Amino acid sequence: MASTSGISDSLLTSMNGTSSTSNASSISETQDRFMKLLIAQMKNQDPLNPMDNAEVTSQMAQLSTVTGIEKMNATLSTFISSMQATQALQASSLIGNTVLVEGNSTYLAPTETEGESAAYFGVELPVGADKLTVNIKDSSGKVVRTLTVTNQQPGITPLGWDGYGDDGAKLTDGRYTIEATATTGNSTVASTTLSYEQVMSVSTGSDGVKLNLSNLAAITTDQIKQIF
Repeated sequence: MASTSGISDSLLTSMNGTSSTSNASSISETQDRFMKLLIAQMKNQDPLNPMDNAEVTSQMAQLSTVTGIEKMNATLSTFISSMQATQALQASSLIGNTVLVEGNSTYLAPTETEGESAAYFGVELPVGADKLTVNIKDSSGKVVRTLTVTNQQPGITPLGWDGYGDDGAKLTDGRYTIEATATTGNSTVASTTLSYEQVMSVSTGSDGVKLNLSNLAAITTDQIKQIF
């Protein structure tokens, strides 16, 4: 026998519980289940205490709202998937290009034009600095070369290294760590080291489109400082 105080708990659950919290049931399945339960409940209601029409109308309105939300969510999911596919296609044009991104390393390797080994990187300054010092370290953490530039303006400062140490010896090709310190007078100012990396591939996932770089980092397109 159906509840004599109003619509049954199973009917409310069908409308407001399963359809809003589970993606397993489709919109049409939710509607069919609601109508079957409603008809069964009306057939078995107590003639002396019939269901309240106003309450039925209210629950029908809730079903309509839930159905509309599910349709909107389905449309939004399709839109997001389409946007990700478009972004991935656009990002794929960067494969093979080099980009300047936040990072603390540089790679010493022969250049395509001259054949001599060189490394490129950069430092970003939010404000100007009287002096900018960059220490280049090998894999053991030893400082092998110190570069110093003066009177730097705010923004990105591109830098290069010829691969020679402070002692004049030619160093082996490979990845090196970079550390920057910027000062104005006796005060240290903020600085961010930038790595010059190649875009190797593009991947998509729940966190969006990512560019996979030669230093094994994965970044989003808005993290790119410069493209070469």
